[in-house]
Formats: sequence, C-alpha cells, structure tokens
Amino acid sequence: MSAEQIRNLEKLLDTPRDGALLRYALGSAYLKAGQTERALQQLREALARDAGYSAAWKTLGSALAEAGREAEALETWRQGIAAAQHKGDRQAEKEMTVFARRLEKRLGGGG
Repeated sequence: MSAEQIRNLEKLLDTPRDGALLRYALGSAYLKAGQTERALQQLREALARDAGYSAAWKTLGSALAEAGREAEALETWRQGIAAAQHKGDRQAEKEMTVFARRLEKRLGGGG
C-alpha cells in the first residue's frame, strides 16, 4: 500500500467512518509498509472496537511473530481462536490454530 493510500486511511480516523474495519485496514497497511509498531497499535485498536474480529486477531498475531515477539503472538492467536470459535468463523479458527501449532513446535512447546 502506498504512502498516499495510508494518508487517505489516516484522514478517516476520528470521523464517523472510524471503526474496527478502518483500524484493521490501516494496521495492515502499516504492516505492509514496514511500520510494525504503528501496525500493532492500529490492530489492537481494531480489536478494542470489535473483540470478535477474527482477521484482526490473525494479523496481529502474525505481526507480533514477525517482530520476534513469539510469546505475545502465541497468546494473541489463542485469544483469536477463541473469538473465531465464538463467532463461528471456522476458517480463521483453522488458520490461527495452524499458526499457533507451528510456533509452539518451533519454540519447543509441543502443544
């Protein structure tokens, strides 16, 4: 996502269009632009606005893992799995379960 696209999303903050979807989109854009800390902040804000937002849980966990914050990533995916189960989002549940298992295996936790 280009810097211009990020600026356009930022312009929508604190407007009536501000919400979990906007914060997720902005967090994802920051992540693609290599702005990890800003991405984490926006993804957390998306979840503060909608704790059942499976895609935000998944992306936040991935961002934390990429940043080398494995324990936080694992906990995030576990919370995301629970949120996805509650919502009935089987695909997100499966994906986060795979991510969590891979990370557990890499960390030597096994499960």
